[in-house]
Amino acid sequence: MRSEWLLEPDVTYLNHGTVGVTPRRVLAHQRAITDEIERQPARFMLRELADTHGTATTLPRLRVAAAAVADFVGVAAEDLVFVGNITTGANAVLRSFPFNAGDEIAVTNLGYGGVTNTAAYVARTIGGTLRTIELPQPGASADQFIHAIAAGLGAHTRLLIVDHITAATAMVLPLAQIAALCHNRGVLVFADGAHVPGNIPVDIDSLGVDWYAANLHKWAWAPRSCGLLWSAKQHQGYLHPTVISWGLDNGIAAEFDLLGTRDPTASLTAPFSIELLNEFGGDDGVTAIYRYNHELAWWAGQHLAECWGTRFATPEAMIGSMVNVRVPARLGSTADDADRLRAELGDAGIEVPVFAGTDQLTLRVCAQIYCDRADIEHLGDAVAKLAAN
Repeated sequence: MRSEWLLEPDVTYLNHGTVGVTPRRVLAHQRAITDEIERQPARFMLRELADTHGTATTLPRLRVAAAAVADFVGVAAEDLVFVGNITTGANAVLRSFPFNAGDEIAVTNLGYGGVTNTAAYVARTIGGTLRTIELPQPGASADQFIHAIAAGLGAHTRLLIVDHITAATAMVLPLAQIAALCHNRGVLVFADGAHVPGNIPVDIDSLGVDWYAANLHKWAWAPRSCGLLWSAKQHQGYLHPTVISWGLDNGIAAEFDLLGTRDPTASLTAPFSIELLNEFGGDDGVTAIYRYNHELAWWAGQHLAECWGTRFATPEAMIGSMVNVRVPARLGSTADDADRLRAELGDAGIEVPVFAGTDQLTLRVCAQIYCDRADIEHLGDAVAKLAAN
């Protein structure tokens, strides 16, 4: 499958999750939409793309695309809008929500930095506080994560931001159970699903969260940048994008679909990306891709830990299409050590993210259908060689 992507042939690419990698056919589809726009830009952008009044009798193009994406993630299209990325979605929710002075926003130590910064900014502007809940590292059970959330919520916590799949440690968290716990405590839940669509099956409606934001340009193969934001109906009345434009007060679709003149082709291409996932999966569709990537990631975690003499204890049920693996201790533990190891692996033709830990560096290995066991073995040998020097 490697030839279906534009990746440089001499690079072992094990970093699909960071900014995604777009297949050739998806890029070609996006270019075709660009060409269509340029043949009659005013008609396409002003009359066919979006409905800022919420009164159109036929579905605008962005609503047609939203319907296809909504079906893929298990929600009603009317409750889903496109956003540029997960950070954009988080900003929309947090800066729209009617907080009161003294309210507390909770995040976790495993949260994505850009989203955590958004929460810190909003807490500061409302005269509230930011609480950080410490979650376990890889090796802990799902129940331990639930208990950590329960212990970490405060008396004034109004809203929790929690990853569905953690960015650095690559663990699938028990989101539905966490959401139920929070609601029993009167806490709303914003789910960061940046790494979810295309990585694992997802049915957002069944999770019981209040908001769910995700990227489609990572594992769902859409062009960059392309994300989604889903909101439960009870929160839509006050939800606005951070850029206010022509659709103000006409519903979330009207408000989010047209934020002024911008390139809509990534969002319009997303349904084709989903179709391609199913096509490449063969008879089993995207399920075959989930299965292949999961099996390769699970094998990678065990193989690399054995190769390097380190510990890999993440339960298989908490692994999707990527894993976090400790490297030999002699390679260091600081941010500078992480940068050096990443650069040295880059010199060896391997693209993989390296993270500094409390006492050891870790690598996050992403499995995708253009990867195979030989790529993992190449990484294993390269790190072992660096550790031996």
